[in-house]
Amino acid sequence: MTSTHTAAADAPEAAWLLDRTETLCRADTTTGREDHGLPALRALLRELGAVVELQPVAPGRHNVLATWGVPRILFSTHLDTVPPFLPPRRHGDVLHGRGACDAKGQIVAQLGAIRTLLARGHAGCAWLGVVGEETDSIGVLAAAEFAPRLQTCTAAIDGEPTENVLATGQRGALQLRLSTEGVAAHSGTPELGRSAIWPLLDWLQRLRQLPTASDPELGPEVWNLGAIAGGGALNVVPAHAEAQLFVRSLPDSGFAAQVRELAPADGRVEVVADTPADRFSRLSGFPHAPVTFGSDAPRLRRLVPGQRVALCGPGSIRVAHTLDEHITGADLRAGCELLVAVAEAFGRSAQP
Repeated sequence: MTSTHTAAADAPEAAWLLDRTETLCRADTTTGREDHGLPALRALLRELGAVVELQPVAPGRHNVLATWGVPRILFSTHLDTVPPFLPPRRHGDVLHGRGACDAKGQIVAQLGAIRTLLARGHAGCAWLGVVGEETDSIGVLAAAEFAPRLQTCTAAIDGEPTENVLATGQRGALQLRLSTEGVAAHSGTPELGRSAIWPLLDWLQRLRQLPTASDPELGPEVWNLGAIAGGGALNVVPAHAEAQLFVRSLPDSGFAAQVRELAPADGRVEVVADTPADRFSRLSGFPHAPVTFGSDAPRLRRLVPGQRVALCGPGSIRVAHTLDEHITGADLRAGCELLVAVAEAFGRSAQP
């Protein structure tokens, strides 16, 4: 892809971007309900002249692949949002609502970029909307079957709210389940039993005292105690307890090994899910910064030759997943311009 135009010259106006983002935000597409947004999404894709294909992923859930000619660049983001559903509210240049920046604003910014690229005479584009990114990435895993049809693409661009800065990479997503076993007994005679909860609490405290590893690009390795449970009745010494941890892991992380080393005698560690940390393509002339969240980018890059990928888009992760999720028209337009520039830079770097 090459062009002598400036990105701003052909980018859609902020009102166009806001209108279409607001329309998409009217549908409740919390994870598992993604198909509720298909009518509005398909209408937008028809407006842009796309050839659209739906890929069944699970009952009532479809990935969406849209193409324009022979694609040279793949844009992608996710169709699902986190709960609760928040209907859109618009005040001037600001759109509030679930998905405003994560990730329905990404959809519209990407489609606006595609509109611009096609208007400049670029050969073709592809856009992929996937289900389930907010939970298990089931959509991008299923999308692997599209890889043979994307072999003409020079790179992929994944859309997430990065404040229009390219991500240097992302930390991994490691989910661990820790469990301990005890012996049940009447609470009046606790000496006849053994609590499963106290060893678990001591185990977690030992983990809290570990030094924090850090990477100069990706930042610190952090973990969250997302859920903890134990026992079933107040007058019974609990025989089972467990905790679930979410670790934002670094490359070559040793955290899981440390968890096992610090486990009590009856402690058990189960790896529920593990997406390794990843580093993304660097493009000269663009600002880069680490991100604090995960995305489908590490799996998305496998769909294109060379596995070059950029993670970027309008909006801020600071408001994503909150009751104050919002985006501005100005930010959407700047994001659209950035995406055009990134796509063209990938195209130039791929030329012999």
